[in-house]
Amino acid sequence: MKKLITVFAAGAAMASFGSAANAATATADATAEILQQVQISKTADLNFGTIVPDDTVAGTVSVAANAAGTRNCGGLTCAGGALVSSAAFDVTGANGLSVDVALSGLTQLTSGTNSMPISLSASSTTLAMTGSAVALYVGGDLSVAANQPAGTYDGTFTVTADYQ
Repeated sequence: MKKLITVFAAGAAMASFGSAANAATATADATAEILQQVQISKTADLNFGTIVPDDTVAGTVSVAANAAGTRNCGGLTCAGGALVSSAAFDVTGANGLSVDVALSGLTQLTSGTNSMPISLSASSTTLAMTGSAVALYVGGDLSVAANQPAGTYDGTFTVTADYQ
């Protein structure tokens, strides 16, 4: 009986070696790339300057979405040209990738209970990242009513920048 057990154990061992010898294996690598987060920082606020409304005619004052922040007074009287500027932002992200830009949160400027409609525009809705800061400018059109009440009008908007 002792010999029978030895033969059986040897046969089982040979069977397991035979199946392992026919097995195939392969390896693969696993990788992950972590991108620099998109960063945005404000360098200037949007400022329409000083506006004198007409008694009877409404108008639109525009500030261009560019570095100069050029203002067009749309037939109204404007002053305070030194204060006029487009909003400016520095956007950084991974070199060679593109970033989408979206504006939100502002449809009017208010002063107490008085308001003026505003529409915003960005210098670009897609920015190509270069490895250093890329400038983004935001301008807008401000609708000034005839005999608009005096006051300092303000509001806040949000710029969102994210990889495409």
